[in-house]
Amino acid sequence: MTDQAHALQKAKRQAGALLVLMAALFAASYALPRSLGVDCLRAMAEAAIVGGLADWFAVSALFRRIPLPLLQRHTDIVVRNKERIGGNLARFVRDKFLDPPSLVALIRRNPPTALLAQWLNTPANAELLGRQLARLALAGLEMVEDAQVQRFMRAAARTLIGQIDLTRSMAAALQALTHEGRHQALLDDLLARLAQLLRSEDTRAFIAASLVQWLKREHPLKEKVLPSEWLSDKGASAIAHAVESLLAEIARNPEHQLRDALDEALQRLITRLQSDPEWGRRGEEIRRYLQTDPTVGAYVESLWAGLRTRLQRDLADEHSALVRRIVGMGQWLGRALAGDALLRERLDAQLELWAVQWAPEVSEFFAQHIEGTVQRWDAREMAQLLELHLGPDLQHIRINGTLVGGLIGLLLFALSHAGALYAAARVAFVG
Repeated sequence: MTDQAHALQKAKRQAGALLVLMAALFAASYALPRSLGVDCLRAMAEAAIVGGLADWFAVSALFRRIPLPLLQRHTDIVVRNKERIGGNLARFVRDKFLDPPSLVALIRRNPPTALLAQWLNTPANAELLGRQLARLALAGLEMVEDAQVQRFMRAAARTLIGQIDLTRSMAAALQALTHEGRHQALLDDLLARLAQLLRSEDTRAFIAASLVQWLKREHPLKEKVLPSEWLSDKGASAIAHAVESLLAEIARNPEHQLRDALDEALQRLITRLQSDPEWGRRGEEIRRYLQTDPTVGAYVESLWAGLRTRLQRDLADEHSALVRRIVGMGQWLGRALAGDALLRERLDAQLELWAVQWAPEVSEFFAQHIEGTVQRWDAREMAQLLELHLGPDLQHIRINGTLVGGLIGLLLFALSHAGALYAAARVAFVG
């Protein structure tokens, strides 16, 4: 017997014993000589029995059928009203627990980002996160090894590729990159990196070596006569300086003609990608090639197989490099959140916005899940389960009903026999 079942049986015995005690007192009142005290005892016991029986009927009627004329249709309430109970419970959870105001209030009382930062700043928690994510990733990789899953993924990949318009997708990507001159920032960064590369001794040595090789290949006789090593060094410096000067000039001048030429070339490319039938035909050929060519498919599968094997080997190692990186990322995220109050406020505000936007759909989903789950339950098993969990407290209602009934009986007896009780008290006091 479980602890819950034992507690239920104990509560039932206590309530029943109290009711039996009241019945014994009621019976004893008839065996005793008639007196005001005996009448008071009888009234108290009688009212207690009524109260206890009434609450016994109320509690028992919730979970089982009681065959009493005219009353039995109002018994076995849980079984008879299972669907209605499920619907009411679902609506209660939806409207009182998962409604937007409740969720927003929960977020404000317990800011999730602060809790997350505190949790991640504990090294043991970050390590736990890394291990759990590694287990999930390993389980996912093992699932992908299944032949049916692989066939599904291949079919899904072909279907996805078949729905992509490569030329228009490339045009859209280029438009996004060049919108309001965004690509100029990338160009400035590229120019700075190229200038830094040209100032490197290794780069200049590479240019000099390339010049020597060019002289030997294109002008072998001149290369033997001329001081090729000296010329290559000077030429490399001159070339690097000239290119560096050009890059610096482009970087300084937002209206440089090469920038304009880049803009025009990109716009022409976007226009052709959007409207040129020849480019559209080439994009369609590439898409069909990627979608159907067995060599490409075999190559991609071999790449994936090698990557999967390496990932599985790494994830199975307790000192996995990937796990260490996840742990490091978790700790970094915890420190970043803990040290930036403004970031936490913005993230919490975004969570509140999402709660308001998504709460109706999410709450409706859970409400339907709760209602459907309750409807699928066996009504009798549901009644037994509820009685097992709520029964001990409900049995205390029986005890309270018995005690309250007895007190009310005493009160009513005192009110109805006030004169006699007063006279008896006066005699006792004077005597």
